Amino acid sequence: MSQSVTSPCKRVFSTLLIFAALTSTAQAASVNEYRLAAGDQIRVQVFQNPDLALDTRVGESGFISYPLIGKVKVGGLPLESAETLVAAALKKGGYVQQPQVNISLLQVRGNQASVLGQVNRPGRFPLETTTTSATDLLAQAGGVAPGGADTMVLTGMRDGKPFRSEIDLPALYRVSGQGAVPDAPVMMPGDVLYVDRAPVYYIYGEAQRPGAFRIERGMTVQQALAQGGGPTPRGTEWRLSINRKGADGKMIQLNPALSDLVQADDVIYVRESLF
Repeated sequence: MSQSVTSPCKRVFSTLLIFAALTSTAQAASVNEYRLAAGDQIRVQVFQNPDLALDTRVGESGFISYPLIGKVKVGGLPLESAETLVAAALKKGGYVQQPQVNISLLQVRGNQASVLGQVNRPGRFPLETTTTSATDLLAQAGGVAPGGADTMVLTGMRDGKPFRSEIDLPALYRVSGQGAVPDAPVMMPGDVLYVDRAPVYYIYGEAQRPGAFRIERGMTVQQALAQGGGPTPRGTEWRLSINRKGADGKMIQLNPALSDLVQADDVIYVRESLF
């Protein structure tokens, strides 16, 4: 009787031990694969040299300042490679003959990017893989909000230089179809993805629904008028005017054709019919 009870318990206990070992191994592998990035808080320790222990932050350019050896670029390196780099510098300077360096992560801040502007959940998000794309991060932020534009601006640093790219979402998906989006830029730690408000135009006068409306791509004056419900019985589509801001910032008044394209912040006035 006791044997039949003890045996299953042993099996369960053995399974738990194996699971714990596998979990520990997976966590260790994850830490070893992690690459240091700007903002990360780390602790550097040298075996039998407590005076060389240091808690520091990886700078925006990827460097840390370390006693005796000065600036060391650890950004972009796995922990093991960063340890080797610091150890080599200590040995080369003659400060420690056989340095054993250990670097541990205190706080991971660098492996994140921000999504701001007209999205449903703006904020900072972790880059779960080294190939996280701009569209992956946009999905984490809940997608573009109803008032958002269909373009995004990506800013960050590449090779130590400021980087800026405008991403045309409809063009990306038109090219790549229903599957993945291979042309979407890959996000890097510290990047900022910004979605601006969609451009709008305004319509007033003898329009059925005066107000502000989103400008769709390639929208003509006739389409803009239709979105405003068209002219009232007293209005006419043949006597329209547009107030538009010129290159010098001053407002100019135009008499557009129905086939002309609408521009951001145009103000369309629908006049009364003469007859």
